[in-house]
Amino acid sequence: MRISYLSSLIFGLLASTSVAINAAPATTGDASPAAPTAIAPAVQSAKVNLNTASAETLQKELSGIGAAKAGAIVAYRDENGAFSSIDELIEVKGIGKALLDKNRDRLAID
Repeated sequence: MRISYLSSLIFGLLASTSVAINAAPATTGDASPAAPTAIAPAVQSAKVNLNTASAETLQKELSGIGAAKAGAIVAYRDENGAFSSIDELIEVKGIGKALLDKNRDRLAID
C-alpha cells in the first residue's frame, strides 16, 4: 500500500512538472520589446517602384528575388531604360510569369 501511494505521489509530481514546463512560454534570453515592431513594417510596407528601387530594396521587399535577380532587374533597367509596365519585368532573365504574379501586388511603376 505504501509503495502504490508513493508511486502515485511521484507520478503526480512528475506529471505536474512536465505540464508546467511545456506550458511555460519559450524564452530565448534576448527578450526585447522591439521584436513585435520588427514585424509591423513588413506588413505596412509600400509598393516597390521598379524604376527607382535599388537592388537591395528589390531583394528585401520582393518574394523569390535574391541578389542575382535583383541585380539583373537593375541591369535591365540601366540598359533598356525605365519599365513602362509591370509585365515588362518578364523580359528580365530569371523572372518568369509565376514569380511576377507572386509579386504583382507589391510592384509599382511611376
